[in-house]
Amino acid sequence: MDSLKKLNAEIVRCRKCPRLVAHRESIAANPPLRHHGEEYWARPLRGFGDPHARIYIVGLAPAANGGNRTGRIFTGDRSGDWLYAALYEVGLANQPHSISKSDGLQIFHTYIAAAVRCAPPDNKPTLQEFEFCHSYLVREHALLKQIQVRIALGSIAYNSLKKLLKNNDGYKKFRFPAFAHGLRVLLPDGSFLLCSYHPSQRNTFTGLLTREMFVRIFREAKKAAGL
Repeated sequence: MDSLKKLNAEIVRCRKCPRLVAHRESIAANPPLRHHGEEYWARPLRGFGDPHARIYIVGLAPAANGGNRTGRIFTGDRSGDWLYAALYEVGLANQPHSISKSDGLQIFHTYIAAAVRCAPPDNKPTLQEFEFCHSYLVREHALLKQIQVRIALGSIAYNSLKKLLKNNDGYKKFRFPAFAHGLRVLLPDGSFLLCSYHPSQRNTFTGLLTREMFVRIFREAKKAAGL
């Protein structure tokens, strides 16, 4: 029987995708000057958070010099700065920053994952890479038995969650609406799926996603989860 500990150990050892393995290790061997001399994680990333989570957050993939460097999802990059600051603001984290695995960060009632567990070149995983990683998402989701709210950070994460849910009998005929920031979907089992633009620099620097817009998603998630 799966357990999160067993699954996470399997994820960290994964070498199914030669292109991703080569990329993550190449970045670690040739880091940018700002990270010169640091020891990179350079392996797939396990999920992070509360195993009894009521809120499940899914992003796209680790950043080459973020999670691929620090070994924790959404840690050490600008997207993570936005995510953990938002969680802190609504009371789902004990601090607003995420710098390293040893920085004391705790998140409450929440588990964070990604559709793809290794940093992909140009942030663009292939269809085959998505497929290999999808089984990890499915198994992880099944182990988090108290989920009431799923948050998709970006349309790709939304598609991954839709695919995961459609494998369940109760969702075979369910019609998911198109992705949109702020979308709230009531699912057949009474739980919710919320959507947000991904907190990438492309979205935050251009103002497509503001801090107020982002924090509102987590306030709504917390309320929908009964927290």
